[in-house]
Amino acid sequence: MRHYQAILFDLDGTLTDPAEGITRSVQYALDFFQIQEPDLKKLHCFIGPPLTEAFMEFYGFSREQALQAVARYRERFQNIGIFENRLYPGMQELLAHVSAAVPLAVATSKPTVFAERILEHFEIRRYFQFVGGSELDGRRTDKAEVIHYVLEQMQLTDRADQVLMVGDRMHDLIGAEKNGLQAVGVLYGYGSQEELLRFSPMALAESVEHLEKILLGLLSDSTNRIKS
Repeated sequence: MRHYQAILFDLDGTLTDPAEGITRSVQYALDFFQIQEPDLKKLHCFIGPPLTEAFMEFYGFSREQALQAVARYRERFQNIGIFENRLYPGMQELLAHVSAAVPLAVATSKPTVFAERILEHFEIRRYFQFVGGSELDGRRTDKAEVIHYVLEQMQLTDRADQVLMVGDRMHDLIGAEKNGLQAVGVLYGYGSQEELLRFSPMALAESVEHLEKILLGLLSDSTNRIKS
């Protein structure tokens, strides 16, 4: 049984439900290219992956077009879409309980400046020792790079096998695996069970309450193992 040094949380779809703000901002960006998408549910695929790659994958944009689209997206997102968001019920309690047992951090592909504003808005920033995200100029959007950066900043690169990643999309699990972390997937976000199971998470949480039980159980087991 491992003694966990830290737990990293994804932001979108894991801590908060950002669907309205992200999809309406994507809709706004697509409109610039004369692409009309009235069904916001069809844009849920943009929740989780880096935006530049998402515009290229889902709409066939060139990299230059995708960068233009991201710029348009941010026009709306930075002051409107960022707050079209909600904290998952029970999340504040989970963070209070888990942060009392182990250091927490955020690892997100969203620009750090936006992530910080969201965490402050929902009054949960105090639970995290560090918040790591991408840069506005497009650097460090890949989830594996973000996780590596967070480990570096927390001086945990040599103890990555004692760090846990929690996220709702395959990018979280792939990034964890590339850095030597175990991962717990959450099913209340935007990744399907099929998607997450492909990358062998150590557990899947069906709800925030279930996630809390999983995390506290892992931490309790590791503490008991050390004491014994």
